[in-house]
Amino acid sequence: MTAPSGAPPDSDAGRALNPVAKLLTALVIAAALVLSVDWVSALTALVLELVLILVLGVRLRTLLFRGALIVVAAGLTAVTILLYGQPSGTVYWHFLLVNVSDGSITLAVATFLRVLAIALPSVFLFVDVQPTELADGLGQTLRLPARFVLGALAGMRLVGLLNQDWQYLGHARRARGIGDDGRIRRFAGQAFALLVFAVRRGSKLATAMEARGFGARTDRTWARPSVFGVREVALVLAGVGVAATAITVAVLAGSWNFIGTR
Repeated sequence: MTAPSGAPPDSDAGRALNPVAKLLTALVIAAALVLSVDWVSALTALVLELVLILVLGVRLRTLLFRGALIVVAAGLTAVTILLYGQPSGTVYWHFLLVNVSDGSITLAVATFLRVLAIALPSVFLFVDVQPTELADGLGQTLRLPARFVLGALAGMRLVGLLNQDWQYLGHARRARGIGDDGRIRRFAGQAFALLVFAVRRGSKLATAMEARGFGARTDRTWARPSVFGVREVALVLAGVGVAATAITVAVLAGSWNFIGTR
C-alpha cells in the first residue's frame, strides 16, 4: 500500500500498517488452523489469504519468490507425513517403516495445505516491517515491558552483523595461517570464535544500554508514535473473518477434525 503523493508521513494515508495488527492477524489465523487437521479449512484459509495479500499490495515478484520457498518447506513436511504417517485404508506401498496408504495421503495433503496457510500470512504480512516499528508497536500498543522490547530490538539489530563478522573472522584466520586445514575443523573453530565475539559484543551493548537509562523501570517516552487505527482494526477483523470462514466451511463440509478428538 502506497501513500498518495503529498500525504504527510504521520497521516492515516501516509503511514504503513501497524506491525502489531499484522502480528495479531497472523496469530488469529494460525490459532484457528492448528485446531483441526483437514484439507478443507486449510484450502479455504489459503485462498482467502491470497486475496488478502493481494489487497494489501504485496508485489507479485515477492509473492512468487517467497511463496516458492514456503511451498518447498511445506512439500518436505508433506513427504515425511506421506511416508511415515499412520497407515489406514488401502496400503499402496510398504517398505520397513514406510507406509503409503489412503490415510497417509490424505494427511499429507492436509498437512501441506495447512503449513502453507499458516506460514503464508506470517511471511508476507511482515515483508516491509522494520524491527524498530515492531518494537514501537509492542511497547506502545501491547504495553509490553520496555526493558524486554528494547533488549529484543537490540538483539535483532545485531543479527545482521553476524554474516559480516563471519567473513571478517575467516579472513583474519586465513591471514594467520590457522584456517586452511580441514573444513570441519575450520568451521568448528570459527563458529566458536563467532560465539565468543557475539557474547562479548552483547555484554558491551547491555552495559551501554544500562548506562544510558534503557533499563530504568519507570515509564519511558517513545520517539515515534505507534498508531493503531481503523485500518489496523480492519486488518485484524479480516484475519478473524478468514479464520471463522475456514472453520465454518470445514464444519459444513463434514471434514472438521478437532485435534483433541484424535
